[in-house]
Amino acid sequence: MLTPYDWQENITHRAEFVEARIASGVPVAAVSRPEGIVAASFKRRTRKLYEIYDRLMYAAIGQQSDVESLRVAAIDFAHREGFNRSEEDVTVQRVVSALSQPIKSSFGNFQTAPWVGKALFMEVGDEPALDRYYCLEYDGDYCIDANWTWLAGTKDAGDRMKKVIEEQALEAKTLEDAVAALRAAVVEAMGEAGDQRSEDERCSGLVFEAALMSREPSHERRFRTLAGDGLA
Repeated sequence: MLTPYDWQENITHRAEFVEARIASGVPVAAVSRPEGIVAASFKRRTRKLYEIYDRLMYAAIGQQSDVESLRVAAIDFAHREGFNRSEEDVTVQRVVSALSQPIKSSFGNFQTAPWVGKALFMEVGDEPALDRYYCLEYDGDYCIDANWTWLAGTKDAGDRMKKVIEEQALEAKTLEDAVAALRAAVVEAMGEAGDQRSEDERCSGLVFEAALMSREPSHERRFRTLAGDGLA
């Protein structure tokens, strides 16, 4: 039988295990603009930025199988909600609330492996002030941001990325400038403090990826991929 001390010790060990696995994850940066939500990262082999439903975008860092299983679960839940209720009822809050409980249960169940990752769910609104960003943690907890956000494997990486976003991305005049600023933020977070390596050295073997969840559906879908230096 586990004592409260044993339980806390085991929880701490699980948290340390997950944090060590996701520490090297390639960060994600996102910002709200008049055009919609712009997100950027670098990918190794598979995509990093996904549409999961109309107005909803997803990105994550962590173990690839866990990242993918959560994406599929989010899509399944969103489409069930849209079918059983209405498309307007499919919100980022409903999706994250539904997914957080099983992740929390898995994290606290020492008979199963924890979910290894951190996820970012983004919902574009009718105006930038209505955009919402939900960061879902490996223990099922989540936090909510507005206007902009970041996702990183360590606090230090997040702090360095935050500075670039505040100084460059939020002040960008054009969509292309915003993409470039988000790229710079992610590159900054992919090294240690004071890292003198060039961007090519930091991003060796990686491909830049950016996407826009449009505020106005000018195409059949709101979600569009963007190239590193502008529209694809």
